[in-house]
Amino acid sequence: MPSGLHGSHLDTYKSIFRHPTAHNLQWRDVRSMLSALAELVEEPNGSMKITRNGQTIVLHPRREKDITDVDELVKLRHFLDKSGVQGPAAASDKHHLLVVIDHREARVYETEMHGAAPHRVQPYDANGFGRHLHYVQDDSNGQRKPESGNFYNDVIKTLKDAEQILIFGTGKGASSAMTQLVAELKQHHKPLAARVIGAVVVDETHLSDDQLLAKAREIYEHASAETAAK
Repeated sequence: MPSGLHGSHLDTYKSIFRHPTAHNLQWRDVRSMLSALAELVEEPNGSMKITRNGQTIVLHPRREKDITDVDELVKLRHFLDKSGVQGPAAASDKHHLLVVIDHREARVYETEMHGAAPHRVQPYDANGFGRHLHYVQDDSNGQRKPESGNFYNDVIKTLKDAEQILIFGTGKGASSAMTQLVAELKQHHKPLAARVIGAVVVDETHLSDDQLLAKAREIYEHASAETAAK
């Protein structure tokens, strides 16, 4: 959370990053908040040029008092991100989570928290041969399935405060840890399952934490834009 923001400025800052997009975010409030964070110059044509930490953005307020252009809002979020302003999850709000899961472990990220380490959940190995799942063979299709459901329950416990959840995994087959987690949510945690906005197959072994989070934010922003358009 950026230092020096209080009261209405802090409320405006949180509204900028809110999913779904806030419908009553006013230009005058955004202008006031940006003035507290950055150098703001109002140009003769009505545009606002904002500079902070070497990053510059030009916004084009319309005559409406509220921000109705989703593209402008997304551009503003990217500016705040790149100019070093932390997302609102720095206030310890677990609003939008990303779960990256396979049979070895699950990593749970707060998507608004930039640079923070994920919370890791690993299966318990009673035999002490390393923290990974043992497998049983499914003779019907040659796939492998995890023996224990405790792993998924432990992951689910970390999601209970989430407003929305996005899941990344390496496959969608019966043996996929992502598929198993989604099934567990739908069967035993329906209210939480309703907060899952997507389960996406990714090759996470070739993606850094920053790349995974960037992909997650794109998906959240796209979902927010679709919601706002309805």
